[in-house]
Amino acid sequence: MAQKNDNKVNKPNFFVRIGRKFKETFSELKRVTWPTFPKVVKATCVVLVVVVIFTVAVTAVNFGLQAILDLLNKIA
Repeated sequence: MAQKNDNKVNKPNFFVRIGRKFKETFSELKRVTWPTFPKVVKATCVVLVVVVIFTVAVTAVNFGLQAILDLLNKIA
């Protein structure tokens, strides 16, 4: 039985491992170069404009295909 325990790798306690992971995470967050507020606002505006453009495009295609389907149903 002593051999079985020798082969077992001694891992730290679960809570010790979680604590180390949090410590590493916060250490990495200190090294992050965060964007300035104006850059964040500009990027957010760009994302919103792109979302609106795609929403309009998809809605237009949807209405166009629906109109074609309605025409085909009236003919048949």
